[in-house]
Amino acid sequence: MMLRTAMQSALWIGLMGICLFAAADNWIWPQGWAFIAIYFFGSLGFTAYYLKRDPALLKSRMEPLKDKGQPLWDRLFLLTFIAIWFLWLIFMALDAERWRLSTPMPVAVNVIGAGLIVAGFLATLAVFNANSFAEPVVRLQADRHQHVIDTGPYALVRHPMYSSAIFYLFGMPLLLGSKWGLLVPPLFIVGISLRAIAEENKLARELPGYADYMARVPYRLIPFVW
Repeated sequence: MMLRTAMQSALWIGLMGICLFAAADNWIWPQGWAFIAIYFFGSLGFTAYYLKRDPALLKSRMEPLKDKGQPLWDRLFLLTFIAIWFLWLIFMALDAERWRLSTPMPVAVNVIGAGLIVAGFLATLAVFNANSFAEPVVRLQADRHQHVIDTGPYALVRHPMYSSAIFYLFGMPLLLGSKWGLLVPPLFIVGISLRAIAEENKLARELPGYADYMARVPYRLIPFVW
């Protein structure tokens, strides 16, 4: 599993690096390397930590993004999300380095962006520690005896994984120096919000106790907001 995890992580990070540096036409772009370094060391740390703490979670997250219990709408969502993700990376590199549509951002703003990405990683760590069923696909995990999780960040919002994404979605364009890239995170947030609603409908029907959990925790992504 360690080899499989390393290979998948290397493939994902390698594809992101190719998209960024090929589009930027600058293979010594500091912000681009900072972005890759954060994802590389973050992925390395997650893998080492969960190989010991929760190998079942790590294994489930390494499965293909397609499962027989996964709704068709979720497969389409994930394919669309991944496609837009890579197009977004390419656009931000073009904007910041090749086309220079955005005026240069201060280094302090780049650092803030890096901090937001790291904050997203740490928030995701809290989610994984609380919920061993945090798979990337929407399905009822009867094979893993899934049950309702209402501790840790799940006591605050029903979808803390999506809440964590907000940090790095806004951090990425700030780190890479793409002001126009900041137009895309709201679209991602709308998408994951719609997915959260559809996921809840499925779990309320199929997972015992989830409807009661929804009544106890009224917020989906942001406490006291929504």
